[in-house]
Amino acid sequence: MDMFYTSIPTTSKRRVHFHSFMLEVHARINHFRRTHHAHEDPVPTIARELARASRVVCFDEFQVTDIADAMVLRRLLHEMFVCGVVMVTTSNRHPDALYANGIQRESFMPCIDELKLKCECVSLDSGTDYRKLVRESARVFFAPITQNTNDALMAVFARASQNAQVQVNGELRFLGRSLRVPRSARGVAWFEFSDLCTQAHGSADYIELARHFHTLVLSNVPVMHMDDRNAA
Repeated sequence: MDMFYTSIPTTSKRRVHFHSFMLEVHARINHFRRTHHAHEDPVPTIARELARASRVVCFDEFQVTDIADAMVLRRLLHEMFVCGVVMVTTSNRHPDALYANGIQRESFMPCIDELKLKCECVSLDSGTDYRKLVRESARVFFAPITQNTNDALMAVFARASQNAQVQVNGELRFLGRSLRVPRSARGVAWFEFSDLCTQAHGSADYIELARHFHTLVLSNVPVMHMDDRNAA
């Protein structure tokens, strides 16, 4: 995707993570409804605005898991295609598997049909997960949880942050709320597993973390069972 995007011979292009895009779309819808009459439909207007800004849109990790996203997408993508937008996306799912087992999925099926009609699906499954190759020689987890492994995590944190001064209990403020960061320094954040993975966080929280930090250290990760699958 990096090579494709940089090679597109136009400035009317945009690359964005799909979850970030949907957060933006919902914000646009909310703004439209505050500034227009209740009976006016925001979707065609937003599609035209997006089309004017970018003729080619590249999404990273196209995935639909939320009913609000599904109900907006079924019309938004249609209107964007009508406006002539070219969409290129990566995804871990074939279009047929999007929003699988979702509420009112039958209402989303026209969107899947249009995706298959307007887009060419290309499988890039080579059998090799290249993301793991770089990490094979490096330790990315330490077990069991002991003082020695905690000391090792401290060393990783210090090395990744270049021994920068540590900020304790900092806050990220976004979308009218805040997210507490127990420990951070120069692009590195440290969380307890229970704080980050068992609380009521959504994709917007994790996207915001990724925007601010290049490395996350997660401590006290428990042995997990089927009852912990949501946290996992």
